[in-house]
Amino acid sequence: MQALLEKLFQIKAQGSSVKAEVIGGITTFLTMAYIIFVNPSILSQAGMDYGAVFVATCLAAAIGCLIMGLWANYPVALAPGMGLNAFFTYSVVLGMGYEWQAALGAVFFSGILFFVLSALKIRAWIINSIPVTLRLAIAAGIGAFLALIGLQNANIIVGHDATLVTLGDLHQVPVLLAGLGFFLIIGLVARKVQGAALISILFITLLGWLLGDVTYEGIVAMPPSLAPTFMQLDIAGAFDVAMLSVIFAFLFVDLFDTSGTLMAVAQRAGMTDAKGKLPRLEKALMADSTASVAGSMLGTSTTTSYIESASGVASGGKTGLTAVIVGVLFILAIFFAPLAGMVPAYATAGAIIYVSVLMLFTLRSVDWDDVTEAAPVAVVLLMTPLTYSIADGIALGFISYVVVKALGGRYHELNWSVAILAALFIAKFIWLG
Repeated sequence: MQALLEKLFQIKAQGSSVKAEVIGGITTFLTMAYIIFVNPSILSQAGMDYGAVFVATCLAAAIGCLIMGLWANYPVALAPGMGLNAFFTYSVVLGMGYEWQAALGAVFFSGILFFVLSALKIRAWIINSIPVTLRLAIAAGIGAFLALIGLQNANIIVGHDATLVTLGDLHQVPVLLAGLGFFLIIGLVARKVQGAALISILFITLLGWLLGDVTYEGIVAMPPSLAPTFMQLDIAGAFDVAMLSVIFAFLFVDLFDTSGTLMAVAQRAGMTDAKGKLPRLEKALMADSTASVAGSMLGTSTTTSYIESASGVASGGKTGLTAVIVGVLFILAIFFAPLAGMVPAYATAGAIIYVSVLMLFTLRSVDWDDVTEAAPVAVVLLMTPLTYSIADGIALGFISYVVVKALGGRYHELNWSVAILAALFIAKFIWLG
């Protein structure tokens, strides 16, 4: 077994050990296991079967981790992405009125496009064509969008006829528990406790049960049926013209998220060469896109690489064995469906808001002294949550970037690809709304 593992992962060559890889895998799993509860909670609001999405989430994550570990040999774990699942439910299904089957079709096509771009090695060209400012803005805009969703799920922010939104009733137990869950995560993270989000979700669920708001349904059981979502994607429905912006949003968010995550984790693991380039990068990107395609067939939103993988690397993981361990743990998690079914929305709200905080960190890298850089960021940051659409936020960001650079006399900072995308977005708003 030792020889086989060494042949597959070159553990000694990377200066690691099987023990360190196992510890790294367990650590990564604990830091990202909250998605097991959060993803079904979000996608079920789109009309999808909660139990089936729970199984699809675990299987998509396991498939992604196993491909990433065994093929690309990266210590990077994958699972359905936060932000992308919110876009799937609240923008595409509830906002635009598409059936969730058509939304899965859009996820499928975005995964295929991502795979092709990775295989043809033109990912770098696309990434380099998009200004860093817009990449930072997209991440921050998604963070603000998640914050609004988390606050809504917790009823901390509620609708109001006169002001659109207002503060919820702070006397309600779910509201208080949601707030407690968020603060608990922050406290645990500050103390460097692994699995802070998972601990918070389980603790708040326990409190909800003690207060009579949660019904005990058991902890372990045979997995629910995957049939309600398996191979239910609507390929034809995704061919609607208006869905092009949706596919584009899925593709670009996953592209930026994955590229940034791989670079950050690989640098932390010491995998980059003297020029800062990553070995086997195309394999890693294709592993990510393949997982998205598989996830759409199973019944979940876009699967992407998780920055939480850095916690496993910090704990000693340096090879694909770390990702394989995470994948195995996701498979085992399938048998905890009763526990997942008990978790109320307010228990996951704190985790959603916490993830939004992490995504808002990108704002620190924005050049706020340059108004032509700051303005497009502000547009994306504000319009993504206020339009309740990541796609519209991205579109308005591209348009505003080109406009302010042109009016500011900074034509030389624009490239033709950004200008073309902005023109396409303008056309989309004129003819499709």
